[in-house]
Amino acid sequence: MLYAKVLRTKYPSAKILNINLDEAKKIPGVKAIITAKDIPNNEFGVIIPDQQVLAKERTYFIGDGIALVAAETPEIAKKAVESIKVEYMELPGIFDPLESRNAPTIHEDKDNNQVIHHKLRKGDVEEGFKRSDVILEREYQTQFVEHAYLEPEVVIAVPYENNSVVTIYGSIQNPFACRNAVASVLKIGFNQVRIVQNHIGGSFGGKDEVISSMAARAAVLALKTNRPVKLKNTREESIIESYKRHPYKLKYKVGATKDGQLLAMEIEAIADSGAYACQTPFVTWRSVVQATGPYEIPHVKTDTYGYYTNNVYTGAMRGYGSPQVIFANESLMDELAQELGMNPLELRLKNIFHDNSVTASGQKLDNHKVSLEEVIKKATDSINFLEKYKEYSKEQTGDKRKGIGMAISYRGCSLGAEAVDAAGVILSIQKDGTLYFYSGLAENGQGLKTAFSQIVAEELGIDIEKINFMVVDTLISPDSGSTVASRATLVGGNATLDAAKKLKQKLTDFLIEKYNLSHKELIFKDNSIYTPNQIKLMSFDEAASSAYNSGVFLSSYGWYKSPEISWDEETGQGRPYFTYVYGCQIAEVEVDISTGEIKVLKMVAAHDVGRAINPASVLGQFYGGISMGLGYGIMEELDTDEGYINNTNFDEYLIPTVKDMPDITPIIVENPDPSGPYGAKSVGEPTLELGAAAIANAVAQATGKRIRSLPINLEKIVVGHSLKKGRKKK
Repeated sequence: MLYAKVLRTKYPSAKILNINLDEAKKIPGVKAIITAKDIPNNEFGVIIPDQQVLAKERTYFIGDGIALVAAETPEIAKKAVESIKVEYMELPGIFDPLESRNAPTIHEDKDNNQVIHHKLRKGDVEEGFKRSDVILEREYQTQFVEHAYLEPEVVIAVPYENNSVVTIYGSIQNPFACRNAVASVLKIGFNQVRIVQNHIGGSFGGKDEVISSMAARAAVLALKTNRPVKLKNTREESIIESYKRHPYKLKYKVGATKDGQLLAMEIEAIADSGAYACQTPFVTWRSVVQATGPYEIPHVKTDTYGYYTNNVYTGAMRGYGSPQVIFANESLMDELAQELGMNPLELRLKNIFHDNSVTASGQKLDNHKVSLEEVIKKATDSINFLEKYKEYSKEQTGDKRKGIGMAISYRGCSLGAEAVDAAGVILSIQKDGTLYFYSGLAENGQGLKTAFSQIVAEELGIDIEKINFMVVDTLISPDSGSTVASRATLVGGNATLDAAKKLKQKLTDFLIEKYNLSHKELIFKDNSIYTPNQIKLMSFDEAASSAYNSGVFLSSYGWYKSPEISWDEETGQGRPYFTYVYGCQIAEVEVDISTGEIKVLKMVAAHDVGRAINPASVLGQFYGGISMGLGYGIMEELDTDEGYINNTNFDEYLIPTVKDMPDITPIIVENPDPSGPYGAKSVGEPTLELGAAAIANAVAQATGKRIRSLPINLEKIVVGHSLKKGRKKK
């Protein structure tokens, strides 16, 4: 195996005038060096193929690769990279998406810097504002956020293994997206690229395009050298090269009656796409659907945009376009409540969705239980919200002040109208009664293996230990798209249930015929099979062996395609998602206004998950989501300066530790959904999207100062209070 190393650009925006490889090629142990001219197809992308595998004539962000070395050892590869001489002509960069709107084009082949524009129109906002007694206009801003997975990205490319042109092993979140990218770059068929997912050390949406780029680079080197090639990022390389959560700049205008009835909302949300389109078209689409929050509003006008800049590019991250708009909208609700002299709970309850409510996109919520009122009640009762809100609203003395804040959301499950939403599995019973299972969706730490295995075990009445859950292999597993959008249990779980039911029916038909039974159904439980009147026919193992010896085919494909949905790009009207989940989180904080220190004392999270297939796994999602939401709210920020990244390791990029975690009360709410396997829906992303907004509202109550940008840090709090007191800025 050879070891690869990437030479990255010195400048976020520059022309490449010359690349001199002469000295690097002379180093003993260097086996190959490639540049963009060696890449068969140098651009790829899931939505818009504009991302360079290696920079060809121009660099667009500080993580762009220039050249790639393969050598006998990592040390030799590093030395070779340092020996490559590149001549640049630095170009002026654009680092603000607002500036990018009217700036010269970053990508020369495009007419402007707009990646995407999504519109949503409902009613007549001008009429709505005319009828409003109170109108508020506010601006909010969110930051770049690093995924901070503990394992940096790594791939190994093996040439000509098992009749494939190239096999890629690696820390890969979405094996089929990776396969598509590698095949596109190499200009070969999907059936000639094999992707095998290894156990992954965290992803949270982050190991998609960056891994695809690395896999493509390693594949080109492997084919050039005819040897396996390993490409691994250091932490610093990972933070410099990998995409981030989109920063948003948001303008909200809301109109309401004096008694708190929402009448109109107008929203503009601008996302920084960075150097490449990546997932920006889909991320901003989810934002346009959910930007008004879970409230019935008759008149809505929403526009979401993405613009190219020379910043690090942005893509999928847990929440995917919802945390940004929820922070803004839920902050706005508290500000409106204050303006109206209402408590924030009262305002929300007056306007939230119920069964048969109509969303901003015109969708009637008539096919599932709309449980907003339930999750709100369970969360607020758990922490005595109203009592504490009244207590903390009184004047507080001393430097340490307490506050309590809430945030609520609705979230469309799975991909929605942004893509085809289907998934498949392969399930096979062996003649000894054991099973193997291939899923097209990937285990990324969320507990998919356990949930799917539980579904199989439940349906077939067997112990879960009988099931061997295989790693995703794109030449065996059914192409199920990407493991994103909290869709695995909902869509993949339905496919799993389909496969298990098919095998159950095969065994049932076989046994009914074998024993000449009059029954139409049999009972599968306790590793055995029974008649409806509880007469045991045989063990599951015996049934499998007997069926096999009788020539019964005991393998099945399970497949599930989501219900029909619709979307009108011009009006933003339709049924963008086939079902939704609902959540409420409440934060109780203590703020030291002399130092700005924020302590999150308690968090309550109530989420309707449909049905908890594995309650312990669901609780894990609660705790992890709250941790990430806390980081998003008060700690995490990628520090960029005109395209350069200043905090490239965890000594300066801060994430929550165990000492930062509050006392957490998780509340699993179950209203089984008719579309889900055993009624299950989504939980992975909803638990993350509310925390920052709830904390922001709690801090605002504690300090009397509304901070409209994330993260809510020490300086913003201390400066606000210092200026109020007439002291110099610290």
